Amino acid sequence: IMGVALSLLGWQAFRIVVVPLALLFFMVPLPPFIYNTLSTKLQLLSSEIGVAVIRLFGISVYLEGNVIDLGSYKLQVVEACSGLRYLFPLVSLSFIAAYIYSGALWKKAVIFLSSIPITVLMNSFRIGVIGVLVEYGGPGQAEGFLHDFEGWIIFMACIAILVLEMAILAKVGREKMPLADAFAIDLPDPIPADVERKQRNLKPLSWFVPVLVAVIAASSVYVQGRENIFPERRMFAEFPLSIAEWNGETGTVEDNILASLKTEDYMISDFVSQDGRRVNLWIAYYADQAAGSAAHSPRSCIPGGGWLIKDLSLRSVDGIRVNGKSLQVNRLLIKKGDYTQVVYYWFKQRERNVTNEWLVKWFLFWDGMTRNRTDGALVRLTAFVQPGEDVSVADDSLVEFLSDVHPYLAEYVPD
Repeated sequence: IMGVALSLLGWQAFRIVVVPLALLFFMVPLPPFIYNTLSTKLQLLSSEIGVAVIRLFGISVYLEGNVIDLGSYKLQVVEACSGLRYLFPLVSLSFIAAYIYSGALWKKAVIFLSSIPITVLMNSFRIGVIGVLVEYGGPGQAEGFLHDFEGWIIFMACIAILVLEMAILAKVGREKMPLADAFAIDLPDPIPADVERKQRNLKPLSWFVPVLVAVIAASSVYVQGRENIFPERRMFAEFPLSIAEWNGETGTVEDNILASLKTEDYMISDFVSQDGRRVNLWIAYYADQAAGSAAHSPRSCIPGGGWLIKDLSLRSVDGIRVNGKSLQVNRLLIKKGDYTQVVYYWFKQRERNVTNEWLVKWFLFWDGMTRNRTDGALVRLTAFVQPGEDVSVADDSLVEFLSDVHPYLAEYVPD
């Protein structure tokens, strides 16, 4: 649309409409990977500030990741409470307000950019208030109509703060004016009847843009009409729990977490070797990752459990060959209090084993276009580091277990 406007109107007229047209960018959803990462970080930040608000009221509270423990009740700051539902509309409204606002460019920039801290702080304040209400009024204060009404009140408060900010800025600087003048829409004067009108002559190159737009639109319709291929695979319910010297016990994941992950099939099992070493295996399989469902990176999810990522590196597992090369995995060293864990993970995407989250998105696009396939899985292995034990012992356990379990993966996560 921007290209068509520039081609048909020319640069002088395009400068007049470019900012209103730029508002259209706010209607484009963020890619799931970026959205999930941003949501996770905001959940953690909102939880920390919310706990600070609760403590201001003299209430004893414990924070573990994004879980606020009040003793009698635990509040989980889920994705819906991350603040993104405030952030996106408030950023859009502040963009419009900054465009209409009559003032210096720096004032417009402040109005637009301030919507981000306003959202984060007010959402955190809301979480803190809910915690206080739960402490004195019971769990019902965090559910139902009251919970939703609190959200509406906080959003209206964000709007009020934005208006107050514009009023203050109108009184600052060389050109001081009332808010009514600074935030007034001046309509253009009528065009005189005797004005000389000039017809713009389009250059041949200008026609390239609308042609390109038409081709992209037609391609989009074609791609959406194609059906994905879902390869045959075995369900994780059939995954062996006795592998070499390892014996496993299957676990389950809570329904609210599964609803967030949107996984097609999964397995989570604790495997114990004959000499007592323990490794946790988590595999999340997605049959279609093109419709908003995609593997969540452990780098985003692990901090939600209160774990700190102390080290992140790539490791080659020499005993396992994939496409003629040693299998590469992401290695995380994570800590929570006195506890330490080592995590290996990678994304098994068709016949590829990928460690880079951005590269995963490229292969999803490419394979979706060329092969009609967007299936894949996240594979994660975790081992505890026992007190007084060297980290290398956990690494050795993970490598040994991975060597034993890797031959089974292709049946459950097809190449």
